[in-house]
Amino acid sequence: MRCYTLAIASLLILIVSSCKKESIITSADALLHLSEDTLHFDTVFTSTGSTTQFFRIYNPNNQKLILSSVQLMGGSNSFFKMNIDGYSGTNLPNIEIAANDSIYGFVTVSINPNSANLPFVVRDSIQINYNGNSRFLQLEAYGQNARFLRNATVTKDTTWTNTLPIVLLGVFTVNDGKTLTINKGTKVYLHADAPMLVNGTLKAIGEKYDSTRISFQSDRIDSPYNNYPGAWPGIYFTQNSNNNIMQYCIIKNAYQGTIAQSPAASTKLTLNECILDNIYDIAIGGNNSSIAARNCLINNCGYNLYITSGGNYSFNHCTFVTIGNTYIDHKNSAVTLSNTNSSNQINPLAVTIQNSIIYGEGGLVDDEITMAKNTSSAFNVLLTNILYKTKTDISANATITNSIKNALPLFDSIDVGNRYFNFRLKATSPCIDKGIATGVITDLDGNPRIVGNLPDLGCYEKQ
Repeated sequence: MRCYTLAIASLLILIVSSCKKESIITSADALLHLSEDTLHFDTVFTSTGSTTQFFRIYNPNNQKLILSSVQLMGGSNSFFKMNIDGYSGTNLPNIEIAANDSIYGFVTVSINPNSANLPFVVRDSIQINYNGNSRFLQLEAYGQNARFLRNATVTKDTTWTNTLPIVLLGVFTVNDGKTLTINKGTKVYLHADAPMLVNGTLKAIGEKYDSTRISFQSDRIDSPYNNYPGAWPGIYFTQNSNNNIMQYCIIKNAYQGTIAQSPAASTKLTLNECILDNIYDIAIGGNNSSIAARNCLINNCGYNLYITSGGNYSFNHCTFVTIGNTYIDHKNSAVTLSNTNSSNQINPLAVTIQNSIIYGEGGLVDDEITMAKNTSSAFNVLLTNILYKTKTDISANATITNSIKNALPLFDSIDVGNRYFNFRLKATSPCIDKGIATGVITDLDGNPRIVGNLPDLGCYEKQ
């Protein structure tokens, strides 16, 4: 009789344990984990076809979890298709995940890369609903044909043409002694993990028309991400790099723009007719290096120009301007010049800025030019025929001639709310005919430079 009682008790315990194991967690505090937050389809689409990736949905709870629905947000019109735990559809209800278990999801994308009507990047998402909560898995795929380079290295002289866009994924490197030539009209898209490291030479020479300029920008070109600064790392010219030329190039939405490190036998970086726009940190940076720039617009950046630890630099007909806006807080001087740095590395500094505009507004900055001078080394700064904004007298550290201080440049049109910035000059601008002839015959638009008696200040000539 006692054995019989023990058997019944054991059976009851087993039944209770089984019921407990099969109970369902309904609390809003229930946990759910995804193996990925984004599925990125970076396959080279060379013809119509499909590619599949998978993810896992984890239930780390000690009770069964029921997903009330798993929904493909684009519905039947989506380029993506999903299969969750063996079930296909656009809205799948009541998907069960056992305690401390997981299920697989598969996503397929089908795209015709030759369709000109598609955006460059196609996106959708999967919404996972459970216990009053929602989680999203983002889906993105390239909608047009492109050339994809992942963690690529230039090991021989190479030329990129404008036949297809170039998409860089992961670190891109140009080896010492090798040259990367980028032809006019080439569009380069860079992922968030894709800095360009130039140990050799970069020659990116475009032309004045929009279709023939060379652009470097984030591969997130959908709204609102296409307006976010800091979306890709930047272009870095390292110690051994030399003879780099960029002309009619647009660099935008990067964390940093172009950074030149260490001296070179000749000018390390030449920037002609370039636009650096919406850069989160330093747009043009030099660390004891050498940069020459002409007809460049450096606008709405954390630091438009930041030179440290000396070097040799010249800027002619450039516009350095930042207007505080939703994405860039104007809290730093437009131009910072120093012959030393935080590590007390001191080198001679020679800077010439002429026929240029240095201006900012919409922030708390009083001095758009700041200087840090160490008297143990040369500090030669020549500012001639410029319009600049400063509250502090900087004449003790710089030679300033024929320049306009603290006047409004009167740009053509600024609409911060709608993110519209036209830094061409109004007919009443004090910058008109205030330059000095230096042999520069065209402006950033490719228009004639001298319309009146003398050229205008800045990168644009009033036509």
